[in-house]
Amino acid sequence: MYGAAGPPARSASAPVVRSLRRPPPQASGVSFMNNQKQQKPTLSGQRFKTRKRDEKERFDPTQFQDCIIQGLTETGTDLEAVAKFLDASGAKLDYRRYAETLFDILVAGGMLAPGGTLADDMMRTDVCVFAAQEDLETMQAFAQVFNKLIRRYKYLEKGFEDEVKKLLLFLKGFSESERNKLAMLTGVLLANGTLNASILNSLYNENLVKEGVSAAFAVKLFKSWINEKDINAVAASLRKIVWSSVMSTVEWNKKEELVAEQAIKHLKQYSPLLAAFTTQGQSELTLLLKIQEYCYDNIHFMKAFQKIVVLFYKAEVLSEEPILKWYKDAHVAKGKSVFLEQMKKFVEWLKNAEEESESEAEEGD
Repeated sequence: MYGAAGPPARSASAPVVRSLRRPPPQASGVSFMNNQKQQKPTLSGQRFKTRKRDEKERFDPTQFQDCIIQGLTETGTDLEAVAKFLDASGAKLDYRRYAETLFDILVAGGMLAPGGTLADDMMRTDVCVFAAQEDLETMQAFAQVFNKLIRRYKYLEKGFEDEVKKLLLFLKGFSESERNKLAMLTGVLLANGTLNASILNSLYNENLVKEGVSAAFAVKLFKSWINEKDINAVAASLRKIVWSSVMSTVEWNKKEELVAEQAIKHLKQYSPLLAAFTTQGQSELTLLLKIQEYCYDNIHFMKAFQKIVVLFYKAEVLSEEPILKWYKDAHVAKGKSVFLEQMKKFVEWLKNAEEESESEAEEGD
């Protein structure tokens, strides 16, 4: 009847229209109602797809970038005016969604592509860190812009930290002058507490280290940091990250019986570095707590805790008093029972050695 092509295609709404005009004969009223329920069209799937499509279209970093750059062009290089503009714009623009774009603009003048390059066909501004003068005073002024912005919109704190980590990985894509400015800015932000020292772990990237980029950047950064704070304050901040930095440079074996041996071999090399940051009892105790937390959080290290502590004792990274204090009451709850049991015999040996030393000293008197 319809030929080889078969019956003509029907639109999605056709069955509904025909069923209303000429209901097919049914054996009973009940069957007819059931058939009507089966044929009732649903648009829920279609509405869901529309919402997803609309949501995707609403995410438009290019439009956000244009708004920010236009505002910065109007403020000019007056950084106080820039800070006021950014403060006011947060009430109109979605900083939470476009945090990365916002910080890209303030640092580099526009959105950064992978590797740290700026796209030629995108808007850009000269009101940014990379286009500013290469001196500490200017970077201090830019640091204030970031401080005010993050204090005003606290939720940007994590996004800014992620941005700086990304910028550090992009260092090779920047010019020497741009790296110097970023180093000075980062040093100031570390000094005033806007950034956490953990962001420095990004400098351990193998390619950056091999080509000397990390070292040159670090020199500028630490000069800037020390200029804002004294060397003791800088050292105190570094103590908090040195352990995690050392442990992050290795791909650890997942077998518990092998990881302890691997850890001891690795940590022997870094003992002099760790010793430089544990010159006082409190810093030694801080390191002990870091080791405890790390061994607990990384399950294959659970049996390695005692071996690491003994290694550091022999290498003069840790001394008797902080170890005994940790064992007595300064430990944290993580893995407490396991680690205290591991340390029991060694602690007893330390106590006996300490008593013998005191006895010998009394006899000498």
